[in-house]
Amino acid sequence: MRHPKVLNSVLTAALGLGLAASLGAAPAVAADTDRAVTAGTVTAAYAGSSEEAKANKAFFDAVVKSVAKKRAANPGAAAVTVVYSASNAPSFRTQIARSTQIWNSSVVNVRLVEGSNPDFRYYEGNDSRGSYASTDGHGSGYIFLDYRQNQQYNSTRVTAHETGHVLGLPDHYSGPCSELMSGGGPGTSCQNAQPNAQERSRVDQLWRNGLTSAFKTF
Repeated sequence: MRHPKVLNSVLTAALGLGLAASLGAAPAVAADTDRAVTAGTVTAAYAGSSEEAKANKAFFDAVVKSVAKKRAANPGAAAVTVVYSASNAPSFRTQIARSTQIWNSSVVNVRLVEGSNPDFRYYEGNDSRGSYASTDGHGSGYIFLDYRQNQQYNSTRVTAHETGHVLGLPDHYSGPCSELMSGGGPGTSCQNAQPNAQERSRVDQLWRNGLTSAFKTF
C-alpha cells in the first residue's frame, strides 16, 4: 500500500484494509490497499488505484501458477487445494486459522490448508501502508498483516479480507459492512468477517473447473 495523500496537517496516521513476500525478511514490494487517514475521531477513507488492482492480479496469478504445478500431479482432485504458511506471522495464527476456516466453510471448489511448500505466505510487521496482498517480484505471493491496522479494525476481518484475494476476489471499497471485500470502506466499527452470498458464489464460480476458470479471472 502506497503512502496516502496528505489531506491536511492533522491527518497523520495511515491505515489500510484491502488489497491491496520475500521468503526471508518482511516483503518490500507492495500495492496500495484500501486506506483511511485518521486523527482522533476523524476518518477520511478513499478508494485505491489501478496499481492496486495490478498488484492484486499479480498476487492471484502467482498463487494460481504455484497451485497449477502441484495439481498437474493430481489432476482428478475435485477441489483445488491452496497451501499457505503462517510461520512468518505468529502473532496472527488465530486470525489466520479463523479466516481460512471461514472460507473453507463458505466455498466448496477450493480449500485452504497450512503446510510445507506453500503457494503463498503470511507475514506480519509494521507498515504505514497497512495490510495488503502482493508478490515479491519473483513469482511468489504473500499477505502482509500490519500491527497497527489490526488494532484499529477487526483483525479477523482484515485477515479474511486479504485471504479473499487468494481466492480471486477484488476490492470493492464502496460496499457495505456485510460485504467482506469492502475492506475498510465501512470504517472501524465494521465487525463482519464473513463473505456474503455473492462473494461465496463468485469464488466457487472461479474455481468450479479447477484452475481453468481461475486462470481467466480479472
